[in-house]
Amino acid sequence: MAVALAAGLIVAGCGSQAQRSEGSHQVARPVPLGSHVSAPPVRLCTTGPVALGSRRVAYAALVPRSAVARSRPGGGPVVGRLGHLDVNQVPTVVGVIAVRTNRHCDPGWYRVQLALVPNGTTGWIPARSLRVYRVTSRIVVSLSNRSLALYRSGNRVLRTRVAVGAPDTPTPTGRFFVNERYVLTDPNGPFGVAALGISAHSNVLHDWTEGGPIALHGTNEPSTIGAAASHGCIRIDNSIMRRLLHLSPAGTPVLIRR
Repeated sequence: MAVALAAGLIVAGCGSQAQRSEGSHQVARPVPLGSHVSAPPVRLCTTGPVALGSRRVAYAALVPRSAVARSRPGGGPVVGRLGHLDVNQVPTVVGVIAVRTNRHCDPGWYRVQLALVPNGTTGWIPARSLRVYRVTSRIVVSLSNRSLALYRSGNRVLRTRVAVGAPDTPTPTGRFFVNERYVLTDPNGPFGVAALGISAHSNVLHDWTEGGPIALHGTNEPSTIGAAASHGCIRIDNSIMRRLLHLSPAGTPVLIRR
């Protein structure tokens, strides 16, 4: 399956819209989840929610069929409705950040991060509606230093300079996760060789397609690396972007800080 970026996730928050386009007609091909371990958290016997994840390991989940996220475990207003494919027709991934066990000490509900507006939206989904897995990668972006670091099992394995959002279209800060992975059939366009879609959205481009989603991607303008030059996305040198794609499975936490 291929996705025309001019109408898809990555373009929306990285410099293209109907009124203002970079002229990109790059075609993206979704790639598999990447390296992960299908294993739910250990059994816990608690009376309240327990946070999951650390600097060495994080949890994510696929939605095999459909799921309803609610404001609290056991019920509450609906926060979001998820299908097994997202708006770009790739498998739906959520970040898993907490668990509420049942009376048998098995996971009953998971608190998950959702790729919805506003940024930081979370909800509770029944454990039976998710397929949980572990990832050992973690990405940290420093906007002030214009740098990105990738960690595996708590150890830094990659550090590089990046381009960040321009002053009028800043890169949003917060805790996000990788939810889509693409390679580009033509590496010579604005999005370079590959892209990682993340759960963040621009805080200023509200009228853009899909709310202005943000991505980490390659570039055909390497001279902008180290500058505040994008519409909110993180631009990365193509040679580094290839490595980042290989080492960052879907579900990888992404911390963007000032």
